[in-house]
Amino acid sequence: MSRSRQESPALSPLIILVGVVLILYFARAVLIPLALALTLTFLLTPMVTWFQKLPMRRVPAVMLATVIFIAALGGMSWVVANQLLQVANDLPNYRSNIRHKIEALHYRPDSALGRAADSVQEINNEFSDSNAEGGVPDSSGRTAQGAPAKTASPTVNPLPVRVVPPPASGSQYIRSLLGPALGPLGMAGMVLIFTVFILIEQEDLRDRFLRLAGVEQLHAMTLALDDATHRISRYLLMLILVNACYGLCFGIGVFLIGIPNAVLWGVIAGAFRIVPYAGVLTATAFPFALALAVFNGWGPPLLVVLLFVLLEVVVGNVVEPLLYGAHTGISSLALLVTTVFWTMLWGWAGLVLAIPLTVCMIVLGRYVPRMSFLHVLLGDETALSVEAQFYQRLLALDQESARTIADNFLKTRPLVGLYDQVVIPALTLAEQDRHKGAMDEKRESFLFLSVSEIISELGAYRAEAAPEKSKKVKGRWTFAGRNEGLASRVEPAAAPLRVFCLPANDHADEITASMLAQLLERNGYGVLALPVGAQFEELLTHLSPEAHDVVCISALPPFAFAQAHALCQRIRLLLPHISILAAVWGFSGDVEKAKERFGNAMPDRMVTSLTQALEQIGQWNSSALTVEPPGPADSAQIPVK
Repeated sequence: MSRSRQESPALSPLIILVGVVLILYFARAVLIPLALALTLTFLLTPMVTWFQKLPMRRVPAVMLATVIFIAALGGMSWVVANQLLQVANDLPNYRSNIRHKIEALHYRPDSALGRAADSVQEINNEFSDSNAEGGVPDSSGRTAQGAPAKTASPTVNPLPVRVVPPPASGSQYIRSLLGPALGPLGMAGMVLIFTVFILIEQEDLRDRFLRLAGVEQLHAMTLALDDATHRISRYLLMLILVNACYGLCFGIGVFLIGIPNAVLWGVIAGAFRIVPYAGVLTATAFPFALALAVFNGWGPPLLVVLLFVLLEVVVGNVVEPLLYGAHTGISSLALLVTTVFWTMLWGWAGLVLAIPLTVCMIVLGRYVPRMSFLHVLLGDETALSVEAQFYQRLLALDQESARTIADNFLKTRPLVGLYDQVVIPALTLAEQDRHKGAMDEKRESFLFLSVSEIISELGAYRAEAAPEKSKKVKGRWTFAGRNEGLASRVEPAAAPLRVFCLPANDHADEITASMLAQLLERNGYGVLALPVGAQFEELLTHLSPEAHDVVCISALPPFAFAQAHALCQRIRLLLPHISILAAVWGFSGDVEKAKERFGNAMPDRMVTSLTQALEQIGQWNSSALTVEPPGPADSAQIPVK
């Protein structure tokens, strides 16, 4: 019983999804016009809202918007129909040219391909003759079926039989003539009726939907409705604008090439582009075929293909990303898969509605926790965060990819940001897995060694150079001249205090301490970074820290406070007047309450990031400068170990 209870939460989204797919399939006769009406509602809602601001009441605004849409659609259909009739009337004039093109595509009989085709045809004829005689006879004169082989007999041609249907009545003729058009006309009428009623009762339907979702889900469902409405409306408006411009450019290009009926091909290109992927290819095939029929050479057909490629490259890579902005939120692969899915489920309607329906699925996955897998699978957002990608590549023993992730991050953000937002969170994930026993010794050693090497390489960055440049050294990208933000505020000569970086417990704490030491050394501080297990009492006694020097305890969760507390106690007993900075990296709780957990050995300050540590040490450094001006001896720096 307990096992079934544990499996039911994981199975319930899948069961719900299967049930929804079955409902979508068996109820498609009603759901397809309803989905088309909802999509049309998203398209006409901005127009209705604009009419209401004139001012105009809701019902007249809906009726006016509907009439304008029907008039625009009817006018475009009239133009397309007239152009198609003209193309059909002109086709007989190109009959001879089409025949020459077909003959040019045939292979020569005396060529190698022609001889091979003749041989295959002869073999096929021999097999056909033997099968017609009842089988191939063997050496005993019997066929493969065991019957005696028949001798050849004269072929008698059978009399042709022709079935002549009775003459159709007037009602049957009208039914056969109007029958193919009744289905689309009925669908269009249902869509139009649904659209008008949804537009008129839009607010009431919204309130009913929110009430059905429940008052406790009011906030989430409101956000979901606003998100879906914004995405789909923006997508449809931008789609019409982009497709209209695409059809205009395509029609102008076809006209300049010299293909007849350029208006028709421009309208078809703009309309067919609504269908993802296949639509624009289908629209280009018509003028390409007409160019083959009209012109003697191959130049105009190739120009049509070149025009298609040029427009697709410009629109797909420049225009659409610029205009769509937040776009639909669908990944490219998910768009292809969902287009095939909706087409198999709903036919041509699913092909047209693939993107709006997929957007609704993504919004559902974003705001309904049990359907979150839809947002992960279909959305275009990065599935893993940068720190998770960095950690996963190290777990896969791929140091080069991890270094590439770090370099890409540094192209737009400073080094201290890389450490705070990528490396330290990745080390935190590693510590969690290591303490749970989920990481083997091989991966643990590789991970810590790789992170240490990457940090050591990043130490060569020069923050003081003015221009930002990138160069490749020994197959690895390094970046010079990057603004390090807080890491480059202090001049080397203006740092009288020294900083002693101590790891609290293990190798991860040592790595984070080395990152802080690296950033401090770049700012001109005297820094000493001690390894794990070092006898720091003897070293600190030998170096004789002064009152304005700082000891920084580096501790990485999840087991950070206990070791940091013990180390803080030992330092307080040894050096009671020195400043102690407790750095618990990535801690998300209340810092002041966390400091109280140290008891009598409370540090002077507690920070949770390298940025805060640099700020705090900079404040102490400014205080030390005001108390005691730096002398020649103060400029000495302690090398990093």
